[in-house]
Amino acid sequence: MTIKPGELDNLKALIREMVESTQASEPGALDYEWFFDADEKTCHIWERNANSAAAMTHLGHFGEKFAERFMAALEPTRFIVYGNPNDEVQEALSDFDVAYLAPFAGFAR
Repeated sequence: MTIKPGELDNLKALIREMVESTQASEPGALDYEWFFDADEKTCHIWERNANSAAAMTHLGHFGEKFAERFMAALEPTRFIVYGNPNDEVQEALSDFDVAYLAPFAGFAR
C-alpha cells in the first residue's frame, strides 16, 4: 500500500484501532501485522486467517468499521492472497486486482 500524503498520523491511529479490534473480536485471525518501509511512504499488511470463514469475518468487520478511513489514507498497489480461498472470499475481493497463489510445498512452525 502507498500511504497518501499527509495521512501517516491518521493511518497510524487507524492501524492501532484495527489491530485492537481484530485481536479482540476475531479468533480466526491468526496473524495480523503491519510493516512500514524506512521512509514511511509504503506499508505492507500480513494477514493469515484460519480459514475462509475467518477471512469473511475479517472482511465484514473491515467493511463495517474501517474501509472508508483505510481507503482515505492508503492507495492499494498490490494484493496477494496465499492459499485456497473459497468463492465467497474471492467474490468479496473482486474489486481489487488480486493475485492468487496456491500452496505447493513447505511448512510453518
